[in-house]
Amino acid sequence: MVFSFLLAAVGGYLLGSIPFGLVLTRAAGLGDIRNVGSGNIGATNVLRTGRKDIALATLLLDAGKAAIALLLARWFAGMAGITDEPQMQIGLIAGGAAFIGHCFPIWLNFKGGKGVATFFGVLFAGIWPLGIVAGVTWLAVATIFRYSSLAALCAAAIAPIMSLIAGYQWWETLFAFVLAALIFWRHSANIARLRAGTEPKIGAKKDDPVTAEAASPAPPAEPSAE
Repeated sequence: MVFSFLLAAVGGYLLGSIPFGLVLTRAAGLGDIRNVGSGNIGATNVLRTGRKDIALATLLLDAGKAAIALLLARWFAGMAGITDEPQMQIGLIAGGAAFIGHCFPIWLNFKGGKGVATFFGVLFAGIWPLGIVAGVTWLAVATIFRYSSLAALCAAAIAPIMSLIAGYQWWETLFAFVLAALIFWRHSANIARLRAGTEPKIGAKKDDPVTAEAASPAPPAEPSAE
């Protein structure tokens, strides 16, 4: 059983470490996405290249790698004769490890993304009711306030709260709390900008001084992803 958990963690981490935003933009001839806009390799920054198709692909793949890690781990656990609660736990371990891999990828010197897409991938694949609640929350907040980061923070916060209210298993609730805490930690700079009123809004024009400040090229030594 211990070996199964360890294998799920290692496999999930390696899958989550694949920086799809960087890979896709380079393959499309757009250069290094870490030298564009905020320096993130997530879908939000990829969108700043003007390639909506590449941004959408990045979003889906970043979410998909976490979902695939979770589902594969469950499948292998089932093949090994592990059933019920331990199988679900192994799946969440793999999905959580993919989330960690996205935030701290070994291929990019452990400087990765903020984990929003992988967060949704894990929830939808592992605890889908929470995924739906978090997704609706993200859409509502993004539509009303036009801040992607604020929407992500609210979605992350609502997941463990709803897990408690709905009476999920303690380990499922703990899992949601840990992911939410990591989302908040990875968004510390965004939180500071939100408080200062300098966080760029979704769809802000390029000549918007707030957007220009937030989208200025990041130092090469500090690449990150969303």
